[in-house]
Amino acid sequence: MKHALTGYLAAALVLSGCSSAPAPEDAPRAEVNGDWAQVPDGTAWGEVSAVDTDSHGHIFVLQRAGRVWEEPFPSDPIAEPVVFMFARDGKLLASWGAGETVMPHGLSVDEADKVWITDVQREQVLRFSHDGEREMAIGKRGGSDDLPGHFGRPADIAFSGDKVFVADGYANSRIAVFDRQGNFVRQWGREGSGAEGLAIPHSVAVNNGKVYVADRENARIKIFGEDGELIDTFDTPGHPYAVKPLRNGYFLSVEGRDRADRAGAIIRVWRPGGTIERVLDARGEGPTKGHDLAIGADGTIYLADPEGSRVLTFELAQNTEDE
Repeated sequence: MKHALTGYLAAALVLSGCSSAPAPEDAPRAEVNGDWAQVPDGTAWGEVSAVDTDSHGHIFVLQRAGRVWEEPFPSDPIAEPVVFMFARDGKLLASWGAGETVMPHGLSVDEADKVWITDVQREQVLRFSHDGEREMAIGKRGGSDDLPGHFGRPADIAFSGDKVFVADGYANSRIAVFDRQGNFVRQWGREGSGAEGLAIPHSVAVNNGKVYVADRENARIKIFGEDGELIDTFDTPGHPYAVKPLRNGYFLSVEGRDRADRAGAIIRVWRPGGTIERVLDARGEGPTKGHDLAIGADGTIYLADPEGSRVLTFELAQNTEDE
């Protein structure tokens, strides 16, 4: 479930004195924890591509169990569990999803605690119960095309009322909208660098009637109405991999690459008008790529890092020092 910014976090942001936005290369380093997830020895573990939270405060992590993102993708399902559910303290509570996905990419938990996963090789969006029973698949398995109801490497999922928004991502560069039963409703975007064009919409989130899209390869964040009308476009210094709404029109983004294609994890807090409130460098030790993020009810940020095969955690409101 995508959380709004809590009152605690909003107050902490003010108290932390975040007024100016340093350039990305000068961003203060956040104090991050790369050892949060307590994964038992011998567990098949690998690239962490997505993270979200449910209504109970559990943290769901999607990881590829040793499979790596290399094309052409294999066709056999991953034999080990790919979905892990953790408590807030990092204790592992459950794992599931063995034999269900081939190249899983995005994970989102809806208001009913259903878990939705995109699979770029299966070309489908899969819905599971909270405990991992597959309930529905949207899209033609293995069929990559731009027909209504089909996908071209879907990346992420978001929800509003009866609507499901899919960032249909790598091949189709559009937002596809379905109802909760998997019926196609509409689409918008399409590939391009123009005002409404998208180039790899990598992340989608919905809040208060606005659809936030990380338009990754255009290096922009775009905000649409739920029917697809363009509301705002904000250029980003790097390539945004995820965007999450906060409270009162604020939103949060993570850039997994800068304009020179160097991997990293630059976190930005955006004001409603598109100016930047604060910038943090959330890299962990060693190679890091910020791929997805979630916001816990207590304000903790959970960052999916496929490069480091881990979840990085940190507090948005913290005292930091420039390197």
